[in-house]
Amino acid sequence: MTHKLANGRVHALDNLRASMMWLGIVLHVAVNHLSAPSFMPFKDRDVSIFADWTLIFIHSFRMPVFFILAGFLAAMMVDTRGVQAMLRNRVRRIALPFALFWPVLFVATIVLVLMFRHMMATGTIGLAMSDAPKAEAGRPMLNTMHMWFIYYLFLFCMLAGLVCSVQKFSPDWLKSSVTRVFEMLARNWWGFALLAIPMALIGSGYRAGMLVPTGSFIPNINELVHSGMFFMLGWVVYRLREDLLAQYARHCWKYAAGGLVAYAASGFLFQAFVADPAAIPHIEALCAYAYGSASWLWSMALIGLFVRYLPTQNRVLRYLSDSSYWVFLVHMLGTIGFGIALYNAPFGALAKMAINIAATTITCLLSYHLCVRTTWIGVLLNGKRQPRAAALATAAAGSLQPRFAGDVQGKRTGRGLAIQHGRGELGCLQCRDELVSKNLLIVVQRLGVFVATFHDVDRVHAALLGHVNDQEQPVDMGEAV
Repeated sequence: MTHKLANGRVHALDNLRASMMWLGIVLHVAVNHLSAPSFMPFKDRDVSIFADWTLIFIHSFRMPVFFILAGFLAAMMVDTRGVQAMLRNRVRRIALPFALFWPVLFVATIVLVLMFRHMMATGTIGLAMSDAPKAEAGRPMLNTMHMWFIYYLFLFCMLAGLVCSVQKFSPDWLKSSVTRVFEMLARNWWGFALLAIPMALIGSGYRAGMLVPTGSFIPNINELVHSGMFFMLGWVVYRLREDLLAQYARHCWKYAAGGLVAYAASGFLFQAFVADPAAIPHIEALCAYAYGSASWLWSMALIGLFVRYLPTQNRVLRYLSDSSYWVFLVHMLGTIGFGIALYNAPFGALAKMAINIAATTITCLLSYHLCVRTTWIGVLLNGKRQPRAAALATAAAGSLQPRFAGDVQGKRTGRGLAIQHGRGELGCLQCRDELVSKNLLIVVQRLGVFVATFHDVDRVHAALLGHVNDQEQPVDMGEAV
């Protein structure tokens, strides 16, 4: 089975990417209420252990999933458009937005941090340079903030382009060996156990084994290796998408359960570290290994869950997907700003978190709808929007995409019919019930589409229901994010 979905998109991965973007709001609201020492220079006076575990939980899979999807997309663009086209796309979609928005967001964030620290010191809203946090070793004042992700993503894409350009000069045995190792680890259930070893080695040099990005413009080798491994896995997933997407979907709950065990082990080790860092030898490496195992397993589980249960998009999911890039860029202004507004509110930490999440979400959506969606900013972040009629046609085609869950369960859910209309191909359609097939049949009849393979309406109807002979080819699955 090949993977070509409507409009050249794997909607399941679009949905997953958008979900991870939106989870950033929850994660950064939780940062305001950590009961443990915070890596940020501000904190609400109401704290909760729930915020700590929310942060640790989301952090275990959010960025790993991002980098896997980014590697998948980069490999797809190289495969379908070429290296130069991929590099041009990454400059336009990553480097240019970073260059334009980082200065504005950096200044705005600094102002809000100063206001938050003034609120912490005096209980009133104000702004004073005396409230500026002191520089910490290894954490430069001039940094990439939460945009470190797209900064490193751009570096990975440039590096991938370089490797693709020079690999023709590399020995065949070297190229095949590197690829074969990652393919073996990605295919086998025990692969996570080996993939987590570099995480343990890296984490051994950090408090509780937890790698915290420095945000430095100078790339950090530990961060490059840590995130680069997930990017590489995404590249391999694209190469083996026919097998791996099915495998992750088929075993998604097993991966999720394994990740839960690893996460519980990391939680036990974190608690032991807090109680006595010297109680267990090499506890930082053990924490990092367990946490890294959870990251690998849950990343695979999430890919499988979305491929299996959320393989298509509707208008709401498409809107959230389109808005997610903008939300990623600006959501920190909301989480910090509303944190200031709620600082003196007579609520507990959990109530403040809920209000902040809701307020930031609504504000981000309104700003996207009013200031971004139909403006040059929307074109910069997401490309040109389709006309409304074309968008509706794409959504309709997406609703007729094959249900991946049926395939991963080893069942035939129907074969499909390629219908020609003029010079273009409407595509391979797979209907899931009789009502859909009848509605599609009405459309076909009204358009006056000539179906050369079949000679009567009954035969077309039977084909749409999946009653075709065994010599026909399976429906293609999608290739692009």
